Amino acid sequence: MLMKTNAVQRERGLLYKVGLPVIGPVVFIALWWLLIIVFHIRAFFLPAPPNIVSAFLDNVSMLMSATWVTLEETLAGFLIATVAGLLVALALTTSEVTRRAAMPVLVVINAVPKVAVAPLLVIWMGFDKTPKIVMATLICFFPIILSSMAGLTAVPADLSELARSLSAGHWKTFAKVRFPGALPQVFVGLKIAAPLAVIGTVVAEIANSTEGLGYVMVSEAPQGETSVEFAAVALLTILTLALYYALVGLERALLPWARETKS
Repeated sequence: MLMKTNAVQRERGLLYKVGLPVIGPVVFIALWWLLIIVFHIRAFFLPAPPNIVSAFLDNVSMLMSATWVTLEETLAGFLIATVAGLLVALALTTSEVTRRAAMPVLVVINAVPKVAVAPLLVIWMGFDKTPKIVMATLICFFPIILSSMAGLTAVPADLSELARSLSAGHWKTFAKVRFPGALPQVFVGLKIAAPLAVIGTVVAEIANSTEGLGYVMVSEAPQGETSVEFAAVALLTILTLALYYALVGLERALLPWARETKS
């Protein structure tokens, strides 16, 4: 009886973890398809899922090549923003003077509309991958800083007191207490920043590019290839989900204790 109960619980757990996340997209696609059929919407305006699949298969080489370019630019910008964001957050939380002097500048930089900066980046840096990487970095830089600062300043006081009572130095306290304690909050910022990095890359590709999924969307629009555009959007969605869940998996692998300490 106990084994049967455990088997039922495992099946329910599998349905909860895997089934429910799949049901949502399936229902969405079904409603989308039904809407097109009921209202007789032309494929030029809103292609049905089979049209998008067909467009992908007809242009699979071009679309996958563009996806790889966008992925490279996104990952490069995201990694640069992660390293720079952590370093800046560390500097801001270490020195009160630095935080008061630098935070207004960072807020102003974050307030600048990134779409308006995209054409300037092309003028300053050319037509290669550099402007796309810089745009991805800029658009996901601030959330990483804020989440990292929140984590580094939210270390429980009793842990800091314990480290001091054990005569731990500043860097040892940071390595053993502050940084590990901040990691759950850091991953919150990373999971917010990953989709933003994709958005930044695509914005830069749309502004002026000769490759990438953003370029595919712009180049196919004048030709009326709506299905190809939707195929590119679907690939961007898959790319964003893959990056997000890769971070979720990395967080669970590196911080198994974090889930146990949450209510």
